[in-house]
Amino acid sequence: MKSKRKPAPARATPARELAAVRTRLAETEQTLRAIRNGEVDTVLVAGKQGSHIFTLNGAAHTYRMLIETMNEGALTLASDHTILFTNQCFARLVKTPLEQVTGTSFRRFLSPADLSALRTLLKRSAMADHKIQVRLITGDAASVPAQISIHRLVDPGSALVTLGMVVTDMTEARRNEERLRALANRVAEVQEAERGRVALDLHDNITQMLCAVLFRSQTLAVSLAGYEGPTREEALALREMISRTSTDVERISRNLRPGVLEFLGLAAALEGTCTEFARRTGIRLRLTCDTLNTRLSAEAELVLYRILQEALQNIERHARASHVIVRLNGSPDGVRLSIQDDGVGFDPALPSLRRRGMIDLGLLGMRERANHVGGTFQIKTAPRAGTKIVTRIPFQPPV
Repeated sequence: MKSKRKPAPARATPARELAAVRTRLAETEQTLRAIRNGEVDTVLVAGKQGSHIFTLNGAAHTYRMLIETMNEGALTLASDHTILFTNQCFARLVKTPLEQVTGTSFRRFLSPADLSALRTLLKRSAMADHKIQVRLITGDAASVPAQISIHRLVDPGSALVTLGMVVTDMTEARRNEERLRALANRVAEVQEAERGRVALDLHDNITQMLCAVLFRSQTLAVSLAGYEGPTREEALALREMISRTSTDVERISRNLRPGVLEFLGLAAALEGTCTEFARRTGIRLRLTCDTLNTRLSAEAELVLYRILQEALQNIERHARASHVIVRLNGSPDGVRLSIQDDGVGFDPALPSLRRRGMIDLGLLGMRERANHVGGTFQIKTAPRAGTKIVTRIPFQPPV
């Protein structure tokens, strides 16, 4: 007896599948609307490990615990800068009880200058995130360096706009900057002392020995004047090599301890360095120097001289430039030195440059040298856009 085959189950038509998807989508939208309106406090999430229930109140509690355990200050401000919410970290930072911070104006903790900078920043770009450096005024009338990160918060339901703010204590960072600055100044002092020692050693010993060897080689070349052959040619080549070496040693000694700076002044020292650089490298260099009616201190002149040396050295090694412009300008207040090249430029924030020491040692050394004598150091550069360095040093450093 033949068995009857069971009919295959009817397959869902595309129209039925589309209707089912629309139904689930409508249910999801209804659930989200209820959550948004506060009608639902519980969400059931199904996953591979089974279903889990999450409560919105529980999530808010967890979020609050996270904010309270942060090592940074967190605040929510109204549009008029009233503090709607903050955490204990910010209260400790400004040395004010938490209950006295909440509800007060954030302006209470800012100087007028920082408040003006904050207003300008918020007007500049309505929705972008920003960071600014300020000094917070604490409850005991002291001040604390801080970094403020600001972003706007918009509630889509009420269109209420508030400010979200994260405040980072920069006290330790500033201390580290001061330590680094002191270390850089100490390194510069040791370098100058070592340069002087090496220059003296080159002048008193190496240069004298080279002069003696050069004299002997000239005597040898004269004694072989009547001979023709490889021996005489080697003697002449040896004399030429020793002469070039002696010239290089004299140049290095002058760069290590520039006597021309002391006796002829800054402009003459810069001119000599630029002329020698152009001759040695083949890079075109144009130097313009104002007549300075007032001389800087010996230390300040040495700083500008070393900055020029370092900048030209970087151009020779890295810039692949064909033209350099150096300008020394005077003003009633001080001196301005600018060094500009048409080379490849660079990104100062590029990690690979930091690893090679091009930024951390070279530029940091220039900046700290200028700061040490009350001056300023600025650099403008970008990949394939060349580099311009500007150093300004006052005749009278600020007290």
